[in-house]
Amino acid sequence: MYTKLCEYARSLGCKAAEHEPMCKHISFKLGGAAKAFLEPNSEENLVKLIKKCVALGVPYAVIGNGSNLLVRDEGINGAVIHLGSDFGKIELINDTTIFCEAGASLMKVCNFALEHSLTGLEFAYGIPGSAGGAAFMNAGAYGGEMKDVLYKCTHIDRALQPGALEGEALDLSYRHSAYENNGAVITGLYLKLQKGEKAAIKAQMDELYGRRKAKQPLEYPSAGSTFKRPEGYFAGKLIEDAGLKGATVGGAAVSEKHAGFVINKGGATCADVLALCEKIDSEVRAKFGVGLEREIKVLDLEA
Repeated sequence: MYTKLCEYARSLGCKAAEHEPMCKHISFKLGGAAKAFLEPNSEENLVKLIKKCVALGVPYAVIGNGSNLLVRDEGINGAVIHLGSDFGKIELINDTTIFCEAGASLMKVCNFALEHSLTGLEFAYGIPGSAGGAAFMNAGAYGGEMKDVLYKCTHIDRALQPGALEGEALDLSYRHSAYENNGAVITGLYLKLQKGEKAAIKAQMDELYGRRKAKQPLEYPSAGSTFKRPEGYFAGKLIEDAGLKGATVGGAAVSEKHAGFVINKGGATCADVLALCEKIDSEVRAKFGVGLEREIKVLDLEA
């Protein structure tokens, strides 16, 4: 059935591959293969591919840049639908509004805002995910969040009908949006920014990116911040104070540069990363009575 699915995708002009190594598609650079890997080239074909998965009884998941994901070592018993460069359109709607498709990289959206002298998105410069992923989890950094600029998302809902959520209906809070629970697939974002001075915007982007490079282990594969911020605490400080900087399980390690990051130091498996996360949570709970919730998601599908 996976061969049929891939052949159908190609008949629509979409890229498709069987037994695709997911280590090529997630920022942690680990995990097994997906039985099918599909890349739709339009919203219409996205819907067709999902319908085909349903008709064939193939479980599926839709992903963006894979910057907040883990894939288990045994792989994915189903189809992964990747919204990539064919879902990467970015355009100016009016003087202060940007529309971007869900597959556009957040870095490119930030640079587009800079080109048009629009301020408000500087905090996101350097976040490695896609625009759709950033909306899905209300990504944020350095005092800014997507909820500060995101006012509308278009989507395909559970019934495979086009729709949108706007304003309060997006239910944006710390690392959360309505899309975590509603089963819809984000296809586009509307961002409301403000006119600014290009030089000042560029200086802010450069300053924040410099801080990222200085403080974060960007030289190693990871999924960014591994744990959500516990109320009243900082995950990285708790982990460091627990004496876990540099702790390892197999090829997974707590970064020496920033204890809030679990990294793939070389040859890490998904099992290594999950075991290290459990060790961190256990030791932080034991020493400080504070639990740590993973920010990174495991991409699980069941047939």
